Amino acid sequence: MKMNRILPAVVIAALPLTIFGISALAISASAQSGPNTTAQRIIAVDGTGEARTSPDNAELSVAIETTGATAEEAANRNAALAEKVTAALKSKLGDKGKISTGGYSLNPEYDQRPGHEKPAITGYSAQNSLTVETGAINLVGALIDSAISAGANRVNYLNFSVKDDVKARTEAITIATRDAKAQADALASALGVKLGKVVKATTLAEARPIPMQRMAMAMATKASTPVEPGEVTVSATVSLTFEIE
Repeated sequence: MKMNRILPAVVIAALPLTIFGISALAISASAQSGPNTTAQRIIAVDGTGEARTSPDNAELSVAIETTGATAEEAANRNAALAEKVTAALKSKLGDKGKISTGGYSLNPEYDQRPGHEKPAITGYSAQNSLTVETGAINLVGALIDSAISAGANRVNYLNFSVKDDVKARTEAITIATRDAKAQADALASALGVKLGKVVKATTLAEARPIPMQRMAMAMATKASTPVEPGEVTVSATVSLTFEIE
């Protein structure tokens, strides 16, 4: 009686190598058992790309910090200043964005000098942060100045980002795809094989905001705050899997 041969599963893994600065990511082959099955061999690569674009959105967080002998005193002082800061921001912003409460805290302050068995409460501090989001990038410096003049004494952060990133995202994906294809071509050439059709393709694009460091702002300054946002980087990763002919 004639018996069919069963092919054993085979996996070939190529060691990482670099060809003209291009990293070879993976090559594998597998064979399924059965008399009429053929081996499938693939090359899988990841490509990266970046595109730059001007930001169209800014997010600003300012804070009001106050202290008092009692919790009520600290909170009342904070509420009065926060109301002034909010009014100043709304007046400057108009209908070109929105303002929201970013956070609020009220905490006791302790005398923690060495030698005290139990720290004593010496007062209270209240912190109220306001977040401004706007597409009017040219208003950011004036918003900071208005908040400080009204009583804000801290800028938590200022981030620039891009909402309409379709063009930049498409460009980044195109660059990443070319990078992946170049890697696959180089790897196939080095191995003496020919690339077949793409059997799998995935992509991930992401914009990185431009952050500015947290800073304490001087209350008495009269100079206007200059703001230069620069450009937002949109990065993309494209993964391609090719058949080997």
